[in-house]
Amino acid sequence: MKDYGIRLERSGHIAVVTLDRPERRNAFDEHMWDCLTRVIAELKEHLPRVVVITGAGERAFCAGFDVNPDNPQVAQLAGALENHDKGPVQALIDRVRTTTDSLVFLPVPVIAAINGLAYGGGAEIAIRCDLRVMDPHAVISFSEVRLGLMPDYGGGVGLTRLVGPARAADLILTARKLDAREALALGVVSRMSEPGHALDEALSLAESIAQNGPRAVRHALRVIRKTPDLSYREALELESKEAVDLIASGECVHGIAAFLTKETPVFPEPE
Repeated sequence: MKDYGIRLERSGHIAVVTLDRPERRNAFDEHMWDCLTRVIAELKEHLPRVVVITGAGERAFCAGFDVNPDNPQVAQLAGALENHDKGPVQALIDRVRTTTDSLVFLPVPVIAAINGLAYGGGAEIAIRCDLRVMDPHAVISFSEVRLGLMPDYGGGVGLTRLVGPARAADLILTARKLDAREALALGVVSRMSEPGHALDEALSLAESIAQNGPRAVRHALRVIRKTPDLSYREALELESKEAVDLIASGECVHGIAAFLTKETPVFPEPE
């Protein structure tokens, strides 16, 4: 599936979403948000076991919001600022957040393959994914404050939860560029690939996840995502509930039988 600025490809149990505006460093304009919304709807209709998101070309994962004058959203914001009207600003942020939330809250793991620069909103999308693989030549920058803006895709909150307030302040308030080695050391990314192979590494990671019980992955992922919002006791209770629901689904029958016969398990797709 190819739509304006977004490409969706499937291979087995894995879906790859490619941000495809390399001439604009894969930055988002109004039409690209529309396309991503349609792609997410298609993913929900036919859920893969893992989703990988990456950028087209060798330069960029995503440069965030397209601030060029030919982006209709720029003209809308300019008019809103001139009239001191918060309404269009709120509508745009709501739109961006709703679409980003829909992507990263899919009930399956979402992996960012950071193949090039990830600036502003691009860094925010990446940070909100479940896992991140980064090319050694890629760069992450929460660059919004340089433009008199701040994170608004949910990435400021996501980064703070991931690395803590002090490190998040260091990265967001300075807008400094974070290379792959430091990103890995800080826990901002999960893995660093060989040069030019961020997508390959992400697909390898996705395949290792997709081989496991799809219900098991979804139930475990639900606990992982919700735990930061819960007390220790609440998180333990949630884990217990999810484990009971998972075992009762019967998926483990296939896994245990394959283990005992030293065969590769074949798990049915969740209904």
